[in-house]
Amino acid sequence: MKRRSRRNERADATASDDRIGLDVLPLVARRLNDTSSARWQVKGDRVCGPGKVAVVLGPGHDYAVSDGHVDLAFVLDTDRPDSATLCDCASGTGETREERLESAVRAWGATTATAVLELLERRGWHGERFAPDDPRGFAGWHAVQGGVVGLGAGPERQAVMTWAGKQALLPLISPTVSEEQLADPEPIGIKFFWGSCNGKDVAEVRINSQDQAPAVAALLAADWPRPESGASYARTYFILDKRA
Repeated sequence: MKRRSRRNERADATASDDRIGLDVLPLVARRLNDTSSARWQVKGDRVCGPGKVAVVLGPGHDYAVSDGHVDLAFVLDTDRPDSATLCDCASGTGETREERLESAVRAWGATTATAVLELLERRGWHGERFAPDDPRGFAGWHAVQGGVVGLGAGPERQAVMTWAGKQALLPLISPTVSEEQLADPEPIGIKFFWGSCNGKDVAEVRINSQDQAPAVAALLAADWPRPESGASYARTYFILDKRA
């Protein structure tokens, strides 16, 4: 029997991941239809929403979808996909691959998607809005925050999420953000993920999908709860926009 080459094996793996990626799109459409007043439907390699808005598989990883991980991009204007796009990734938990992917889409849908839907619909239904002069927001910018979700293990697994729901997060990192990072005329996405597991802290802050070490340091220096045992994490997503 002729042995298959490693190149063919890699090609099959890539094709498999591509199919899995497309299989995630119905999960995305279902989540958005459960949340939004607009209709979202899968069309080919994307989930199309109102006007020129769509969700596509994101470019940020070797594969946009892997075991329990999704990388998704909200394209605000499909005529300008390179400039009007908000990308984010999320990981999920569960016993099976399908459960982990569904969990990841739920986390993305409850945080990133709700922020984008609030930006688009501007009704105050999906997220919290902050004016440019609101001390809880980002000075000089209109800001939208999506939901806050938590995960963890042990009796204090919701401790960080509870703290996040009461804390103004943007003022923690705003002094670390440069003018260059705010130069984009399009809406700017900011992802927060942080928490602690058995005394080990983890934090991630991304501005337009780019890691921000100074912002991470500022978040790690904040007084959010660190459970002595078990794990507690939270994630949320903000959008900065010059328009009201």
